[in-house]
Amino acid sequence: MTVRSCLHEGFTDPLRDTLWGHIYLTPALAALTSSAPFMRLYRIFQLGPVYRVYPGATHTRAGHSIGVYHLGRRMLQNLVERGAEGWLSPGGVRSFLCACLLHDLGHFPYAHSLKELPLISHESLTGRLILTEPVKSLVGACGADPFLSAAIVDGSLAGGSGGELGFYRKLLSGVLDPDKLDYLNRDARYCGVPYGAQDVDFILSRLYPHPERGVDIDSRGIPSVESVFFSKYLMYRTVYWHHSVRSATSMIKKVLIQALQKGLLRDEELYNLDDQGLFDLMERRSALPLAAQVKEGALFSMAAEFPVDEQFHRPLLDIGKRAFHEEILAAYLSAALNRKIPAAEIVIDVPEPFSLDTTLYVRNEERPFTQSSSAFNGNTARSFVKSLYMIRVFVHPRYEEDIKNCKNVLQLDGKWLE
Repeated sequence: MTVRSCLHEGFTDPLRDTLWGHIYLTPALAALTSSAPFMRLYRIFQLGPVYRVYPGATHTRAGHSIGVYHLGRRMLQNLVERGAEGWLSPGGVRSFLCACLLHDLGHFPYAHSLKELPLISHESLTGRLILTEPVKSLVGACGADPFLSAAIVDGSLAGGSGGELGFYRKLLSGVLDPDKLDYLNRDARYCGVPYGAQDVDFILSRLYPHPERGVDIDSRGIPSVESVFFSKYLMYRTVYWHHSVRSATSMIKKVLIQALQKGLLRDEELYNLDDQGLFDLMERRSALPLAAQVKEGALFSMAAEFPVDEQFHRPLLDIGKRAFHEEILAAYLSAALNRKIPAAEIVIDVPEPFSLDTTLYVRNEERPFTQSSSAFNGNTARSFVKSLYMIRVFVHPRYEEDIKNCKNVLQLDGKWLE
């Protein structure tokens, strides 16, 4: 069987997707979507607590994963037509399709609330699941190499960064990768906002395979990259980092990091859970009442927000030490307001890092994207990120009015960071 036939023949099992219409799988790939590890993804909301602000945002990791597989197959079909067949193998193609379908198999519940915790990365958990039964045999039945599929997702697995494996890794992780193209479109659709929509057909038409770099673009594709950057910026600004979403996320982080530090939870208990399983686990630990508040929708209110100064705010960037500073802030607020405010009812939220960088190469201009004719150079990208990167302080709603009436009480003047 040839590389081309691996991408075109035997795809007889349709699924109907809200975003992409009919998506076709081979019977062996369809069997993967019925496995217990994949079925867990149907019980994880793609955007965690975002439905609190955008009620339609109840789409799942499973739907997203199927969408990534669909776009990954389309992308590879286009690249093979443009010469990638010269360094690809039939087994590698099948392994890549399995990697796309299974790339979130080990993802944590409740969106990215657990990502900052001192846990094994979800990519490594995915790699382990792919190499464990029943998934290992199901991947093999697709004509794929389970180790290659796992290594495409989990960059820590041996195999180097070059060759066919390196090519697939770059396809699955880049500014125009199938993961990003699906989640931006899908999240925007289900949230009912226009910001994430991308012209996927045009993007795929501007991609050219490169054995070391993965894909290049031409100058006509530059606006597509800029669109992705603007879309990410707007989705983070209005959806992913909406203050209510950050409140729920930071409250769950506070619960879990303290539970891990106090020995109330063990790392391994947090792996392979779905959303309901995470809340059930926390509810079984009576010492974690904050989790019940999140589940019931009793979120903390935003008392203040400040642009991050990485030098001044460095003490807050370590999540393991954040509770210490919440204790100091609680004492500072209690003295300023002449009212006892317990540290348990204060959360300092520092969003996880993200970037708008790219290593894409513009082939007809013969230079990297950041040096191309795009207005979106490195400094522009950093300024967009900086405008979003805010430290927020959330408090129990009973203290909200007191803090608002004491205008300068939460100014970050260093008194509670010393």
